[in-house]
Amino acid sequence: MEKRLGEAANEAEAEIESLLREIEPWSGRELHYGPVHGGISNSNWRVRVAGEQGRFFVKVPGRGTEMFIDRNAALDASRRAQDLGIGPRIYEYLADRGVEIADYIEGHRACTNRDFQDPTVRKAVVGLYRTFNDSGRLPLTKTIFDMIDEHIEQVRELNGAFPIDFAWLYKQYRLARAALEASGIDLVACFNDPMAGNFMVAEDKSLMLIDYEYASNNDRCYDIGIWCGEMFFSDAVEAEVIEEYFGRFDPRMKARLAVHRALADVKWSTWAMVQNVVSALDFDFYKYGAWKHMRARAAMQDPRWVEYLKAV
Repeated sequence: MEKRLGEAANEAEAEIESLLREIEPWSGRELHYGPVHGGISNSNWRVRVAGEQGRFFVKVPGRGTEMFIDRNAALDASRRAQDLGIGPRIYEYLADRGVEIADYIEGHRACTNRDFQDPTVRKAVVGLYRTFNDSGRLPLTKTIFDMIDEHIEQVRELNGAFPIDFAWLYKQYRLARAALEASGIDLVACFNDPMAGNFMVAEDKSLMLIDYEYASNNDRCYDIGIWCGEMFFSDAVEAEVIEEYFGRFDPRMKARLAVHRALADVKWSTWAMVQNVVSALDFDFYKYGAWKHMRARAAMQDPRWVEYLKAV
């Protein structure tokens, strides 16, 4: 349900109204706003402005997100995506406040995991990744190792929760890191956050990619691996993705993808334990983190884990 300025009934609505009033190009014009549900870090809004043909998407940073999101880097990545034609047009009206404003992508809907069972959609996603990955490095370098180390330290500082077997998980992380660093990091611009809702699909199955707040220079196989993990792809589909991305199936790339997929679960499980302490959103971050820990554990207990580490 949309509201007008002055109709706020809670803290979040009061906050978005206050921010909208600061946007000079929209000053004095009738505005309507309503929530966009689905994210687990920030508050998101759809805004209509009198006299504008399209609508706008406005993202207000969630409490505590400054601990792991560089908003200037996110803006740089969003500009890159806009210029590449894979992301929406952005507006920097409140960029100094960390608020993101972009065109609301009409004629598209947020994907669900089911969409990625379609080979045409998967091929389109691989095309998006190749375009972004091959576009040149971003100003911010933040590898999966940097992310994991950052979150571990944050959980310690916040006296957050670690699983009882975290020492074992940490050992596996260190083994994986040593193997990947010994083989060399393929550092490129990476999206790093492939939750299904960040892919916007049209009727013709064309895609746009939104939400670049975690984008950074990272290993190419991390981007592919975390996407495959988020979509629960089978080994056969992962092989198809590798062939589509690299032009042929390579067992070494399969190993790198599998190791990065497991490291992604370590990263996001530990991130969730930070959010469990600092976030004001109504979301069970502890449950989410425990589930991610289980997935990382399962991957590292797989008999193929040691072979993957040798093969990367």
